[in-house]
Amino acid sequence: MTTARRGMVGRAAAVRLRPGKGAGRRDTLAGLGRWTVLAGACAVAAILAGCSRVPDTVKIGVAQPLSGPLAALGQDMLNGVRMAVDELNQAGFTVDGKRVTLEVVAQDDRADAATGKAVAQQLVEAGVVAVVGHLNSGVSIEAAPIYAAQGVPQLAISTHPRFTELGLPGTFRLVANDNLQSRAMGSFAATQLSANAYAVLDDGTPYGKGLADGAAQQLEHEKRRVAVRQSFDDKTTDFKALAARLQQERVGVIISTLNDFQVLSLIDALVQLNYRDVSILGGDTIKTTDMLKGDRKVAGIYATSPVLEAREFVTGRQFLERYDRAFKKAPAYGGHYSYDATYVLSAAIQQAKSADPKAIAKVLHGINGYAPVTGTMKWDEKGEQRYGAVGVYGMRAGQWELRMRSDRW
Repeated sequence: MTTARRGMVGRAAAVRLRPGKGAGRRDTLAGLGRWTVLAGACAVAAILAGCSRVPDTVKIGVAQPLSGPLAALGQDMLNGVRMAVDELNQAGFTVDGKRVTLEVVAQDDRADAATGKAVAQQLVEAGVVAVVGHLNSGVSIEAAPIYAAQGVPQLAISTHPRFTELGLPGTFRLVANDNLQSRAMGSFAATQLSANAYAVLDDGTPYGKGLADGAAQQLEHEKRRVAVRQSFDDKTTDFKALAARLQQERVGVIISTLNDFQVLSLIDALVQLNYRDVSILGGDTIKTTDMLKGDRKVAGIYATSPVLEAREFVTGRQFLERYDRAFKKAPAYGGHYSYDATYVLSAAIQQAKSADPKAIAKVLHGINGYAPVTGTMKWDEKGEQRYGAVGVYGMRAGQWELRMRSDRW
């Protein structure tokens, strides 16, 4: 209400209270009393509105690699959050009966642990109620204690088991973890890609080495012989010596957590030796469009991933259409998971009737949240996704096709 308007109301009240002909002292006092009660009630209402536990704007943090080699994946995760926030705001999002605007605060963690810690601190200081991040397990693990110190929930697509094994109350994983994926890799390789000798390769990162170790253990459990077990860094592209060793050991199946460009270099080295009768099974780091360049150069190329494609779900088509309208391109990775996570987070904020991160985290631990694309998100006491599954995809006719999917393996 403007100052001028308040003045008009005051003058109008004074006119009404001014005694006219036949108006006595009692009538005047009664009028003043009624005005005092009305003014008091208005003041109380104003105070209560000002003391609401819910601010006008609620900030949701996003921490993803927005530059560098993984920028497309990180941007996709950010797009999913922005798309959900736009829809919720347009629908008139409310908390405890109050209209609230959701705001996205995004930071680039550069897929680097040190940067991720700095970014986490910046988001906490910015007053976010939760963070959708990070992509990389090593970054999520390092950043988690910073969020936990302020009770800020962290919803990550990172898959290393250690993320939830930290025992922090606000860690929530959006997909299945590496334990399930490694079992999927070992089981599929042993039963569907049978060979006399296997090789297991990794890129030396916490994600890659842990996943490869688990796959090797599963192969041993399946009584399969691992003839080559070798680690590299995540930049190596010279695989001539490795290709010669694989040929010498007569390896028929290669399980790899190397990046797509590294596996393509390995395939070129195998082709140079004319050693093509080999199948390659990778993690989700090779389930890319670039990897399609290797199609038909070897016996088969397969990839496992806990990030199931949007088109595999009943409502996935509608999501993909809206995503294309919003960003003029197809999703690159897990944007539908960050989209769903934002909807579940918004429901937790509404149930908590608060913008307090700790209250929101408490609700998240018990919520069976509606996820528009994947169906539902629900976490156990550690923050593991109860309905996480791992799919195995095969390369065929220049595209990735789902071969099988399970939440048990």
